[in-house]
Amino acid sequence: MNDATLFPIGEVARRTGLSVKTIRFYSDSGVVPLAGRSPAGYRLYDLDALLRLDLVRTLRELGLGLAAIRRVLDRKVSVAEVAAVHADAVDLQIQTLRLRRSVLRAVADHGSGPEEAALMHKLTRLTTAERRRLIDEFIVTTFGAEHARHGLAAMVRVAAPHLPDDPSPAQVRAWAELHELIGDEDFRDRMRRAAERQADPAGSGIDDGLPEPVRERITVAKQAGIDPAGPEAGPVVESAVRLFAQAYPHVPDAEVTARLTERLEAAGDPLVERYWRLVWVVNGWQVVPGLLPDASWLLQALRENHTP
Repeated sequence: MNDATLFPIGEVARRTGLSVKTIRFYSDSGVVPLAGRSPAGYRLYDLDALLRLDLVRTLRELGLGLAAIRRVLDRKVSVAEVAAVHADAVDLQIQTLRLRRSVLRAVADHGSGPEEAALMHKLTRLTTAERRRLIDEFIVTTFGAEHARHGLAAMVRVAAPHLPDDPSPAQVRAWAELHELIGDEDFRDRMRRAAERQADPAGSGIDDGLPEPVRERITVAKQAGIDPAGPEAGPVVESAVRLFAQAYPHVPDAEVTARLTERLEAAGDPLVERYWRLVWVVNGWQVVPGLLPDASWLLQALRENHTP
């Protein structure tokens, strides 16, 4: 190689767009070795060094560290391999930033204080497995390990809240409220009572143990966005009242609707309903008018006197 193929550091800086200080740093780090020195002792670089510097700059702009870059330049790993690993890391960083943004928006929109802001930040930093473990612990401590896969407990498990990677401020607030709710012993007691009422044979046809034909009608109505307070809910109520009357033939016909309403009111609980609404928000499920557990939907329809 002759002197015509060698470049002083100033020329290298001009050709690469890097500062002289940065080029010296890469040289001293062993990333871009010198090709030699001039008679006066100045650093000289060859074309290979310029190409290496261009690659180094590209990889640095993509966020790779010097250790990874050195392994690429030494051909210990390929650019593709390093890029794949780094892309995964960037995905995680993006997810973290999105969560952080959502928390900040939730704090700003809701006027949250320091304690609530700290709680939302802490909860959104939990991994998916850690969030799932919170729900699992809630189910077991509330319903007991032997009932954790039956009845209401099974519904809670299947419809467990799952905070998305890029949640809205409303989803962040709902997740924080859910966390507070499932940690409240009074709420757990209410969920236990709801599960007991569901399993009670005397309550057959009530709560989420409604007869399957009624539940199917309610499901179709909810999916269609039918408001339980509207006239279109009438046929569903008629079916429920008729089936209730068949199950309790000793109840006078004039009292059937009132008795069914009483049973549903006894089975209902505003905190349990609040839990399900928060789950819908966290999971991003569409909330339409009257989108409640079956018994709550039917109770609202009954209160509007949609009787046969």
